[in-house]
Amino acid sequence: MAEIQDIFTKHANDYRRKHRLPLNIIKAIKSIEMCRTSLLGGHVDKCDKCGHIRISYNSCRNRHCPKCQTLTKERWLDARKKDLLPVGYFHVVFTIPEDLNYLALTNQKEVYSILFQAASETLLELGKDQKYLGAEIGFTSILHTWGQNLMHHPHVHCVVPSGGLSLDCKRWINTKKDFFIPFKVLSRVFRGKFLYYLKQAYYKNRLKMIGSNEQLNDKQVFRCYIDGLYRNEWVVYCKPPFGSAEHVLEYLGRYTHRVAISNNRIVYFDNGFVTFKWRDYRDQNQQKFMTITAEEFIRRFIMHILPDRFVRIRHYGILSNRKRVKIIMCKRLLGLVYDVPSSAKLSSEGLLFKLTGIDLKICPCCTKGKMLRHRKLQPENFSPPRTEKKIS
Repeated sequence: MAEIQDIFTKHANDYRRKHRLPLNIIKAIKSIEMCRTSLLGGHVDKCDKCGHIRISYNSCRNRHCPKCQTLTKERWLDARKKDLLPVGYFHVVFTIPEDLNYLALTNQKEVYSILFQAASETLLELGKDQKYLGAEIGFTSILHTWGQNLMHHPHVHCVVPSGGLSLDCKRWINTKKDFFIPFKVLSRVFRGKFLYYLKQAYYKNRLKMIGSNEQLNDKQVFRCYIDGLYRNEWVVYCKPPFGSAEHVLEYLGRYTHRVAISNNRIVYFDNGFVTFKWRDYRDQNQQKFMTITAEEFIRRFIMHILPDRFVRIRHYGILSNRKRVKIIMCKRLLGLVYDVPSSAKLSSEGLLFKLTGIDLKICPCCTKGKMLRHRKLQPENFSPPRTEKKIS
């Protein structure tokens, strides 16, 4: 079965020659190309009974690589177990209009940060409002920049407990069955906050206006552009609430460490064309197949490579790191007096055994011996530093 790595290995060099790419995108492409190959080195294990040899190559550990997310995801989920509360959870999605997509693509760090800030402030402020809940809430936000067809579609998923800590920190306040803030209110407040921060960034010259956005350098044109965005209705919606904490973890596992497209969605790759599966949400969630050139596939994939060190999973309110005391208060108020043990310190082998029941230490050939580290493999492109000869 074809993989993203195969597409990059065959066509990424041509793509790089045709297009000027930022360093973070070049690094991500190279990492995906080299992942679990001899180019990154590895190690050889040998059975102490039958002598069976197993070669394991190193992973690239790039967060955009579809091969490297499983163990990272499981460690992250184990760490999150201690923050789960015995209440229902809502799933709220904040989306920006299509008119902002190109501006977001050419100013990723600025616009995605504004998206996080506007969405989080909207939920926190309305949650504290006595008209809706009158409590301090907490939630986890996850940035996705893609749609099913791999086109640019920035949006933030928020997983919100159904309630919050009273403002005097003395009781837990439960929400109604439906989401506690009307979506029209959420949408209007979110729109106002996003555009306020966007205007701030513009007038402080923090936005690059390139390509079709060059005309926005004219302040009058920019004001008309903003006015048009104010007139639009922005999409904020809530998916059906989760039934239990286990469902929350299941959801988080599907969404937190996803890349733009996984290998199992690629159906066919040959003669410079890629066919992949996608769901058309505008056509009753129908599964369809899309065929595009390898060059177009690479273009769509790299649109979703984030700037270095940009954090795409963030915690707010009572779930934020600086308010750990409040999550402990909430647990006590809800009658939860124990902490869920975490296996975040397990080795990769130990975590894989926990997930799959496969013990990598047992020889797969004779099933009696143990696989012991035999030798280390240096990366193929590794060359020791040269020593300069002294000229006498």
